[in-house]
Amino acid sequence: MAFEKLHIFPITVFVLFPTTFLATYVVAVLLKHVEADFPYISDTGTYSPESCVFGQLMNFGTMLLTLVIYVRFRQVNEYYSSYSLSSQVLKLNRLGVWFGLVSCLGLSFVANFQETNVLTVHLAGAFLCFGFGTVYFWIQAVCSYHMHPLANSISVAHLRLALAMICTVFFILLSITGVISHIQYKGTNPRKWYPEDGGWELHVVSTASEWVVAIAFCIYILSFSQEFRSISIETKVFLNVERSGGTGINNDTSPIIAHTSSAEEVDVIVSQGGGSIIT
Repeated sequence: MAFEKLHIFPITVFVLFPTTFLATYVVAVLLKHVEADFPYISDTGTYSPESCVFGQLMNFGTMLLTLVIYVRFRQVNEYYSSYSLSSQVLKLNRLGVWFGLVSCLGLSFVANFQETNVLTVHLAGAFLCFGFGTVYFWIQAVCSYHMHPLANSISVAHLRLALAMICTVFFILLSITGVISHIQYKGTNPRKWYPEDGGWELHVVSTASEWVVAIAFCIYILSFSQEFRSISIETKVFLNVERSGGTGINNDTSPIIAHTSSAEEVDVIVSQGGGSIIT
């Protein structure tokens, strides 16, 4: 059984995350859980009922993002083995998949541990998501240059490099200004931060930086969609069934090969230039 149209995964991630952010922002503002001026993304998903929607959709998005990272990992490996790319690509790809998966784990923490309930876990999840995700983007940008022009154009490699730089700059800016603004904060509810509460300017820089990083993340994931159009995944499960004579069935051991969607062995087929390569 072959799975095609894998480009739907990054496209769905690109649509799902911004839609979730905007929807919970609107609900949180209407219910007066946050002020309309420059809240953190997490602030809009802190209180019920928007926190329930935020958590559910983010969990679904995390699952899709994990699939994107896995497919990208297999894609790079396939090009490495088929076109004899630099061994540096293989090493980076193996390292990159772990950074990507840890980033997904952090995103799951952000979705399920609200800052008003378990602040430490929430902040740790945000650091893992944005920090490890940015490293993952740098690794994939380098891989994209090595894979040009076989898998992607040079313009796509330039785009990924630019997005990785944007994520790096604004993640650092987000972290520094966020810490300093909270030190200067004199109010009682950070979800409703007013200019007179102190640290307002740095707070605005921090929240704006978070939104920029989030948008850059979504655009980066979307950039995989074109390459995923030339990929299909085929799954197989090999079953060894021991047949016992005591049951009236021939006493032998025969392997049974079944095609199923529960993959124990995954074949990636990359179509390029009219041909196909099967791992």
